Amino acid sequence: MIDVFLKTLPFFALIGLGWLAARLRLFPAEAAAWLTKFVFYFALSAMLFRLAARLPLDQLWDPRFALAYLLGSSAVWVVGVASALSSRQSLPEAAMEAHACMIGNTGFLGVPMLVVLLGPEAAAPILIVLIVDMIVFSTLITLIVTGARQGRVNAGIALPLLRGLLANPMIVSMVAGLFWSWAALPLPGPADEFLVLLGAAATPGALFAIGASLVGRRAERLSRAIWLSTAKLVLHPLSVGIAALLLGVESFAAGVMIAAAALPVAGNVYILAQHFDLAVQRISSAILISTAASIATIPVVIHLITRG
Repeated sequence: MIDVFLKTLPFFALIGLGWLAARLRLFPAEAAAWLTKFVFYFALSAMLFRLAARLPLDQLWDPRFALAYLLGSSAVWVVGVASALSSRQSLPEAAMEAHACMIGNTGFLGVPMLVVLLGPEAAAPILIVLIVDMIVFSTLITLIVTGARQGRVNAGIALPLLRGLLANPMIVSMVAGLFWSWAALPLPGPADEFLVLLGAAATPGALFAIGASLVGRRAERLSRAIWLSTAKLVLHPLSVGIAALLLGVESFAAGVMIAAAALPVAGNVYILAQHFDLAVQRISSAILISTAASIATIPVVIHLITRG
């Protein structure tokens, strides 16, 4: 157990360094925003493209894995909505809270950390998790909020949704990498070295940016924020684990799924909350609390996975 904790410690130390630098005003909020953009549009995209381009397609798409993750995450989403509605929140607010219950920081934290801790073979399951999160659940929250505010959902929303997906560099880089793999195109040495060099900046850059972004967040609306954090760190991995067991997902892939589900609430949930002006403070607090708590919970999850 202590060995796993020591392996995860450098990742969280980078988050702590980013927080400290921003807290001491050595790294202002504006710099954190630009670093996040660099990681999002360039470094992480290079890493995802290279991972996808080097994966045989028959190893990537596992319908049983995707279904297990979808069902397990949907169960948590339903629980999140029911919990929010029982506290007399509106449907859009309930949907936003439910989104926080099962959207983890897979891109900025999961991809760099889990591939290192669990091995390069973890890349394919992680990419499936990203695809389901970004295409299924991001579309769902947009449809619910738009439909509730306009009183209906019409075909006119399809084009903005498609534009949003195509403007997401993580989706574009993964699709491009998968096409490269499908077409069996060679990756020239200089191009591969370029992607390795650029992608190497994703891990330290993303973790540092996560830490810097936590400065200024205050833990308010604690009861709801603690519930959201608990749902994300405990209920989500438990739910997808049960779904993987029932559907007979291969053990290693199931472990990666559980580890990805155990990640803290993603920063892009806060961006959505701000965009829709829904549960902003609760989501912000949940990101802060879940990220801090994951320092203790993720090593436990990784330890259990590596023990089988």
